[in-house]
Amino acid sequence: MFVFSDALLEWFDVHGRHDLPWQVADDPYKVWVSEIMLQQTQVKTVLQYFERFIQRFPTVQDLGTASWDEVAPYWAGLGYYARARNLHKAAGIVASQGHFPRSLEEWIALPGIGRSTAGALMSLGLRQYGVIMDGNVKRVLARFFGIEDDLSKPVHERALWELAEQLCPVDRNHDYTQAIMDLGATVCTPKKPLCLYCPMQQHCKAHQQGLENELPFKKAKKPVPVKAAQVLLIQSGDEWLWQQRPNSGLWGGLWCLPIIEDTHAFEQLCQQLGLKNLVQKTQISHSFTHFTWQLEAMVFAVDEDQQEHLAIELQGFWMNPETAVNAGIPTAMKKLISTVNL
Repeated sequence: MFVFSDALLEWFDVHGRHDLPWQVADDPYKVWVSEIMLQQTQVKTVLQYFERFIQRFPTVQDLGTASWDEVAPYWAGLGYYARARNLHKAAGIVASQGHFPRSLEEWIALPGIGRSTAGALMSLGLRQYGVIMDGNVKRVLARFFGIEDDLSKPVHERALWELAEQLCPVDRNHDYTQAIMDLGATVCTPKKPLCLYCPMQQHCKAHQQGLENELPFKKAKKPVPVKAAQVLLIQSGDEWLWQQRPNSGLWGGLWCLPIIEDTHAFEQLCQQLGLKNLVQKTQISHSFTHFTWQLEAMVFAVDEDQQEHLAIELQGFWMNPETAVNAGIPTAMKKLISTVNL
């Protein structure tokens, strides 16, 4: 008799990933950081950030008592910065409580933690019973059971959760959790799944029906809008004028060159600030999930005696590019810096 969890665990013992840096017994903090980093981000990218982050903030107390300005540079470039702000805020709560949450409900009560992440933290972090439903799990289950429903609809997602709970074993729960994620990430991949190597192949309805590439159901993608904006790069000696972004919204809390989305407003601002010495124009394109930004940077040179006035007017801070990078800037700003002739 075929048992889903047994077949998955047998495969995992031989083919699963056992050497990821957060796979450490009895360290829910490392699992927590990795789970938040892995949201919307591939393992190979997270590996570049995780070790550096943990070296700087080795415990939840270290992270929870640090300021956001200390944390931001260690997340800059990973994107989806609300994740980092929620992680930082939640770490502060846990540090003040003096212990990690002990139940699914306590994890979910923290900022930035939903049902699936909480399940992962119960299973992988605390080695207790937990059920997850990340993109890998959705894909594996939708294909295995031949589910053609739109899983973005709550009624169908609830049904999938019920299936996941029925399949999830109590024994070796943490191995099963890692195993089903590994199967989705390495074999049952979004494109060109490696069905030949899959332990579920003979019982997989999608494979039987030749629907591996059609499932799970995908909505037709809408065209991504393109937006244009001007970037104000004011240069004095080797320093540029930077602004810290608001805590909420795009690139929350990171340092950016001033961005103005209205061309007329940009021209008015340059006139108001007395910016006349345009020394360079440069342009980059940067894609987000929901739109693509065409950023045109106007590089103005100013004298040192204008620095204080401009910093006050723009509520900015003068830093050389290297200092700004260390303080935490988004990938788009790094791209833009690389195009400027210093």
